[in-house]
Amino acid sequence: MSSDPLVLRDDHGPITHLTLNSPKNLNALSDEMLAALQAELDTLGETPDQKVIVLKGAGRAFCAGHDLKQMQAARQSEDNGAAAWKDLFDRCAHLMQTLSRLPQPVIAQVHGLAAAAGCQLVASCDLAVAEEDAKFGVNGVNIGLFCSTPMVALSRVMPRKQVFEMLTTGKFLHASEAQAAGLINRTAPNEGLDAATSELAETIAAKLGSAVRVGKQAFYAQAELTTAEAYALTGEVMVENMLNRDTDEGITAFLEKRPPDWS
Repeated sequence: MSSDPLVLRDDHGPITHLTLNSPKNLNALSDEMLAALQAELDTLGETPDQKVIVLKGAGRAFCAGHDLKQMQAARQSEDNGAAAWKDLFDRCAHLMQTLSRLPQPVIAQVHGLAAAAGCQLVASCDLAVAEEDAKFGVNGVNIGLFCSTPMVALSRVMPRKQVFEMLTTGKFLHASEAQAAGLINRTAPNEGLDAATSELAETIAAKLGSAVRVGKQAFYAQAELTTAEAYALTGEVMVENMLNRDTDEGITAFLEKRPPDWS
């Protein structure tokens, strides 16, 4: 077994790159991979100096989904695997929800394949950039396992009929189709994926971090409310944002036609 970390962290100034590092099994979300990624995300949640997170995969694929060999091995237990699988899906759901709760925007940088829980991972990130040859699918139905947990994230970012077709047929979307459906933000030539992702990350990292943090939190909170409740919440958030010293400086600098002097 390789002694290399399952998740590699590389900081480029305020931008953190996390790489799923299990290329032999296409970066499957094994128990160990879930634990390693959760630990890194929890640490970054307490690291305000890091303003953007880029999530990518080593080797030939972004992420092929759950580790089916581990899942099958759980059948040897007295309950035929029920408790182990419930724990697995609970931990995976917690990880997916962690992504939206982090203060930093998270960008999925996708190449090769994003399948099943790997596609769920893309849908759970705030933004996504993919190479032109990338493919996306929730294809568990092909082996008799309906991708019920991945559909939670997918059905919240894509048209429902398109998601249901993917779930029931096992069909894959090419990157251009995934962009048209709203699963990813943009595509890039295969050789230009790093540059396209970096451009997006650097654009966000250049903004006032405190404004982006409060905005991301409000973005997900308001989506679960009625229209009236959402306006009430976001009005309060705007007031809080306006009271920020750096927001005052940003607006003043704009009016005075000069760069802001943010603390």
